[in-house]
Amino acid sequence: QEQLVESGGGLAQAGGSLRLSCAASGGTFSRYAMGWFRQAPGKEREFVGTISWSGGRTLYADSVKGRFTMSRDNAKNTVYLQMNSLKPEDTAVYYCAAVRRYYSDDVPTAAQEYDYWGQGTQVTVSS
Repeated sequence: QEQLVESGGGLAQAGGSLRLSCAASGGTFSRYAMGWFRQAPGKEREFVGTISWSGGRTLYADSVKGRFTMSRDNAKNTVYLQMNSLKPEDTAVYYCAAVRRYYSDDVPTAAQEYDYWGQGTQVTVSS
């Protein structure tokens, strides 16, 4: 049972940066592909990015491509989301998620494919 805890959210100005972290425990972190999703008020949860178990493959939503970068440190059981050039439309609760994908380059983008979720961290970008 993988447990996920996000941190690093907060308030940023447009054009600024934030780095989110997601710490995992209870399972074998290196065997999981990890994803970031976000949900703004009144909107459905949407895919942000995903990274393979090894960190060798990443995919991003078009809306964040070139601005957001995912990375992971399997020794620290942590995945990161570096968010640069933030925009007000990035305001949302950000969730990390995990799905078992050991020795696979499969990096799911659909929320329903993920088995474990964190509680979320709020990111607010002011204009």
